[in-house]
Amino acid sequence: MQYKITAYDEDETIELAQNIESEKFANMVICLEGDLGSGKTVFAKAFALAMGITENITSPTFNIIKEYEGEMKLFHMDVYRLSDVKQDIGIEEYFIKKGICIIEWSDLIEDILPKNRLDIKIRIIDENTRQFIITPHGSKYEDLCERVL
Repeated sequence: MQYKITAYDEDETIELAQNIESEKFANMVICLEGDLGSGKTVFAKAFALAMGITENITSPTFNIIKEYEGEMKLFHMDVYRLSDVKQDIGIEEYFIKKGICIIEWSDLIEDILPKNRLDIKIRIIDENTRQFIITPHGSKYEDLCERVL
């Protein structure tokens, strides 16, 4: 099942991230896909803030993975630079570290993503409007979507 949600401004994107965060669980994997400027990092920042993380969340393009301490560990990944380089950098290890993984540009590493995860594709409609196409994979993610969407 897919869920389609339209956010008409950044505040609605933030609200969506906070709603999903309210149902977080250990080893949660959220895969974000969308063009530059679609709102992937806005979503990640809002999710982190809802977790009690007060550090400035930036896209980890050059580090690939940034770790943050909050109610749980947050592993924020930006795998854009891995599109040309297919090497084992241990990303799969983060999926079982009892934290939450948010992966920007996840479609570029689809072959190593866990089977159970939450896929969120973000489409730019216009300057302020975004459409979120949310696909849960696995019963935990299906239950999460039923509760918050």
